[in-house]
Amino acid sequence: MLLANTERGLFCEAGNFYIDPWQPVETAVITHAHSDHARIGSGLCLTEQTGRPVLQLRLGMEANVEGVAYGKTISRDGVNVSFHPAGHILGSAQVRIEHKGEVCVVSGDYKLEDDGTCAPFQPIRCHHFVTESTFGLPVYRWRPQSSVFEEINDWWRENQTRGRASVIFCYALGKAQRLLRNVDPSVGPILLHGAIERYLPAYRAAGVVFPTTTKKAEEVMGRGLVLAPMSADNTPWLRKFGEVSTGFASGWMQIRGARRRRSVDRGFVLSDHVDWPGLLHTIKASGAETVWVTHGYAATVARWLQEQGQNARAIESRFEANPEGDGD
Repeated sequence: MLLANTERGLFCEAGNFYIDPWQPVETAVITHAHSDHARIGSGLCLTEQTGRPVLQLRLGMEANVEGVAYGKTISRDGVNVSFHPAGHILGSAQVRIEHKGEVCVVSGDYKLEDDGTCAPFQPIRCHHFVTESTFGLPVYRWRPQSSVFEEINDWWRENQTRGRASVIFCYALGKAQRLLRNVDPSVGPILLHGAIERYLPAYRAAGVVFPTTTKKAEEVMGRGLVLAPMSADNTPWLRKFGEVSTGFASGWMQIRGARRRRSVDRGFVLSDHVDWPGLLHTIKASGAETVWVTHGYAATVARWLQEQGQNARAIESRFEANPEGDGD
């Protein structure tokens, strides 16, 4: 196996680099810019080119971040490394490593449905596949995103008839841009929290087109849509919009109790991760002889795969499935 699971994370000894390490290392190959995959402090960070600006924002402008285009192969001490679309957020990538005819793919986080904000997922054949399992339970099965956005637009219109602004809480990087790209801007004005706004230049530079937004609170009062991180709840900033109805967009909204814990009026089941059927489909499509499962319900998924005759194991991660987490 080209990879070893160490106290710092996945390590490729032949190439002397780590993939999504948990602690600072000399060379880190980063699948995407979410904080559970991209940690501060490594000497050199390699990531996919379109995602480099957002990773730079997350790690700090002093961080040494280099971008590599999708599909381009680079060599690290004789190990071929390339990035391939994961469909999760801007610049998200599966990392393919090859050495002496052996191929291993680390998925990072991924989803199969194209949302128009990043390069869509591409399956890769390999001998060994390391997969996430954030929503690795049979209960997690996503509806087509078009029906979810219809639900959001209808809720937004209903709130307008009641003289309320509609506030959707969402993760600032990835989910917010997906919402902005796919809601119907003809319904009314849209306002973004600053934590979301800061990432838009990188998306626009990658060719993603967004509707026009406003910065004026009075324009959204009673009729507009506000996108904000959960940290904005119960703040003076939110009170500027008068009476509001709140929603939360996340795969965790599939479970009723998660919505109650968030204390929101509506939950919209919209995840940037693969669901249970998609997870099993992807593993099969990889043709992998061995499968390592991490980041989520790893033990459950690995056990299920073993029962189907697959050579699978759960590997430890510092990040497990968490209904209160942000990368959803």
